[in-house]
Amino acid sequence: MSMLVPRPGIMEITPYVGGESAIDGARRIIKLASNESALGTSPNAIKALQDHAATAHRYPDGGCLALRSALAERWGLDADRMVCGAGSDELIGLLCRSYAGPDDEVLYTEHGFLMYPIAARTVGATPVAAPEVAMTANVDALLARVTDRTRIVFLANPNNPTATYLPEGELRRLHAGLPDSVLLVIDAAYAEYLDNDDYTAGERLVESADNVAMTRTFSKIYGLGGLRLGWAYCPPAVADVLNRVRNPFNVSAPAQVAGVAAVGDDDFLQRSKAHNDRWRAWLTAELRGIGLDVGDSVCNFVLVRFPSASNRNARAADAHLKANGIIARRMEAYRLPDCLRVTIGQEDEMQAVVDALTAFMR
Repeated sequence: MSMLVPRPGIMEITPYVGGESAIDGARRIIKLASNESALGTSPNAIKALQDHAATAHRYPDGGCLALRSALAERWGLDADRMVCGAGSDELIGLLCRSYAGPDDEVLYTEHGFLMYPIAARTVGATPVAAPEVAMTANVDALLARVTDRTRIVFLANPNNPTATYLPEGELRRLHAGLPDSVLLVIDAAYAEYLDNDDYTAGERLVESADNVAMTRTFSKIYGLGGLRLGWAYCPPAVADVLNRVRNPFNVSAPAQVAGVAAVGDDDFLQRSKAHNDRWRAWLTAELRGIGLDVGDSVCNFVLVRFPSASNRNARAADAHLKANGIIARRMEAYRLPDCLRVTIGQEDEMQAVVDALTAFMR
């Protein structure tokens, strides 16, 4: 018997499982399980990757200076407050490594992103889930669960998988109710899909406080999920801490050059958002029209609730979709066993989903 013992909390982690990509025997697979870009990758980013190939033997810029400069110019932010990472997942983990540990608590919402409790347990901290109201984060419920052991509050805004969000006023009320010793982390992975007047990704709150950080990603609207690229916007002291604990070359050179090209490709960004707006509204209306419960979404996916009958429930619907070559995302891990999450894809893919679920609901 091995005498090696992992640190406390590690064996309590349920490993993260990404969306499926394969169906045995399927001639064509429509993958709508991972909220990937419906339009693929920015053509500018593809060209930048191709041009970079000849210098792939060189180490990347450890400080991601060109990428941070491009992001700062695009969003009107301070590049010195930015820290880049291998996806926002890495940054979530670095924040937990930096500010939480054994006997500490990390707070998130009950249907929040699975990486929050995983990152907390990895450092020996205890994840605490606050209830949501109508599948939306609730400020009062979050504040009621803050204790003297709370070190970090993670808020996905908008949230995956519920596709709901807190308006700016509620975001500021949440921050105002937190002790100065608690770090509020706003995970704005889907921010580019919103243009609602009452929404903010959180950057101005970061600039006005010492205990707020915002994370963003290139995996969604920019279509760079395979390259693993994200960034955090932080108070200077938090950025300094993250730069001390991250690996020296944590973002690959291909990811950096593709990121610079993608963030400057406004045409691709606008086309992606317009496509998403159109087909999200269409899919929502069509699925509601066949009797399914589909929540209002501000992201590039919809959450679909199925009846409880065994021949019409989410598990049966998932099997039916797979029989038609369509992969959606089951939601048991998010405490939503009666739901499937469906990414917005191409026109023919959306039609295929509606056709399959119409037949399923007959």
